[in-house]
Amino acid sequence: MERVDEGARPDYSGAPSAASHIPTQALGPRLSEVARAFAGRPFAPHPLFAGPHAQTIVSSLHYPRRNSFRAERALYESRLFEVEPGTRVLLRCRWQPRRRAAPTLLVLHGLEGSSDSLYVLGTAQKAFGLGFNVVAMNMRNCGGTEQLAETLYHSGMTADIRRVLTEELAGREGLSRIFLAGFSMSGNMVLRLAGEYGAEAPAALAGVAAVSPSIDLDSCADAIDRRGNALYRWSFVGSLRGRVRRKGRLRPGIFDTRDLRRVRTIRQFDERYTAPLGGFRDASDYYARTSSLPVIRAIRVPTLIIHALDDPLIPAAPFSDPSIADNPDILLVLTRRGGHVGFLAADAAGEDRHWAENRVVEFCRMLV
Repeated sequence: MERVDEGARPDYSGAPSAASHIPTQALGPRLSEVARAFAGRPFAPHPLFAGPHAQTIVSSLHYPRRNSFRAERALYESRLFEVEPGTRVLLRCRWQPRRRAAPTLLVLHGLEGSSDSLYVLGTAQKAFGLGFNVVAMNMRNCGGTEQLAETLYHSGMTADIRRVLTEELAGREGLSRIFLAGFSMSGNMVLRLAGEYGAEAPAALAGVAAVSPSIDLDSCADAIDRRGNALYRWSFVGSLRGRVRRKGRLRPGIFDTRDLRRVRTIRQFDERYTAPLGGFRDASDYYARTSSLPVIRAIRVPTLIIHALDDPLIPAAPFSDPSIADNPDILLVLTRRGGHVGFLAADAAGEDRHWAENRVVEFCRMLV
């Protein structure tokens, strides 16, 4: 085991320099090699979009980029997979000519996203170009599949990912080297799944990557309620309320849409809908039982966590928990800037400007 000292442990009272994006941490030999490679590629934000909100919003609404994926999206195979009786999720798959001989990247989206989210499409494109099969998984109800599930999705549904991984990809397809990549909400989910596996992870699981993961849901719910985050709160809550209305039309006996307009925060939504429908006592119980931070110490597969200290939605403090830095199977990368799933870089340096996507794919490539 090596102690990687590319930069000091992060000081949350002030932002570190760009060169300290890899904090001091205990790493095994394979992740030490990845850390050294990453040390030469610090993140510097695009000068026109340096702030956290600009990074977050521009990266998610980058219309020229969305148009560039239009032809490529037609190359994906759509596949429905039953995660439990009567409930199916949509997988979007793109296979290499010799799929069983190729490594595979299973990519998952964040809250109210889908397989068409730009970071999903971008990461999948990069991975496919490097010889990976790519599978983009839609959570229950996402990607236009609300008729295929009775319940809403939530951060604790790691069993859905587990079944896709073990039964569909490793099982039916016979794939032997599978990586998981999650963003925001699904970043928390893939970390939690890895922690739930502990030392008993399936042999096919080769690695896990999480970008801007919501590892402590309670603090994230507080963060999005801040005055400066009103735009995000309005967007997420509006989208979630719309989903409940559609579910109410499909299953009127389950979803009560009365006074839905009074739900104005994520915590209120989780209190009224997510928690009771998911079998949790209340929102606080839901957050405590589905956050990945309590199980991160148990992770025993190579894992990458990328987070920006200026993320407006996910506080930085939980990433200083010793269970992360002291786990030799986790490489933590903390950048000064980048926003939430932003990481729009100033200098392409031989790759496109989507820095976190490039690091996720480089991490997977180095572990193959």
